[in-house]
Amino acid sequence: MVADDPYRHLPHLRGRLTPAEASEMRLTPDGLKVWDERARAMGRPPDWRLSDEVREANRRALLAGRDPDQDLWIYAYGSLMWNPGVHFTEVRMAHLQGHQRRFTLRLSMGRGTPELPGRVLALEPHAGCCTGLAFRLRAEQVDEETTILWRREMLRGGYCPRLLPMSTPQGDIQAVVFAANPEHADHVPELSLADTAAIIANAHGTLGSNRDYLEQLAAQLATLCIEDHYITELMRRVCDRRAAAGHA
Repeated sequence: MVADDPYRHLPHLRGRLTPAEASEMRLTPDGLKVWDERARAMGRPPDWRLSDEVREANRRALLAGRDPDQDLWIYAYGSLMWNPGVHFTEVRMAHLQGHQRRFTLRLSMGRGTPELPGRVLALEPHAGCCTGLAFRLRAEQVDEETTILWRREMLRGGYCPRLLPMSTPQGDIQAVVFAANPEHADHVPELSLADTAAIIANAHGTLGSNRDYLEQLAAQLATLCIEDHYITELMRRVCDRRAAAGHA
């Protein structure tokens, strides 16, 4: 095991993560302009997303007081698990107590449209444990990498970034977690599995289908041998709907 190999704990993840340089989610200021153009074309108002100033203030407030010489961990439970979009020096399995994945964030761009909004994951307070990944950012890269990460995760302020304790096989850590923001206009109550599956099976946007998002998540969980009965059941229901449509 090579000490500076980012995949030293999870070698089977090598090749299963989108490299940062190839990630369409590594948003630069020019990338934000592209999203702004898409929003204008859809008739969105100028304030469709958080301003750069508000987003940066949120980031700085969360990270205020941290030792600038310390590395920072980022928790991944959704698309960050296969497309983190940041440069990291280590990845571990991580277990966050008291939370669960739920499709409670409505999306009318990316994986949906205003006419047929999709759903993406939020991390909701819930009994049990959510198992995902934790990525370590090197101290000297924290400012640059979190600036890029906030552009992606806090584009519209749909999450509440928090620093939360969690366990890993290599020891306990504290990591940035993009948890659900129940005060946001796009946060929706949890639907039944049948209704959620129906939305995911049909929604599609500029980043691709909502179904593809679920399939990539399920595949990565399988690679990591992570059991998430909610995701497994949603995947089964979406596949059943697809099969039924094929025989209709």
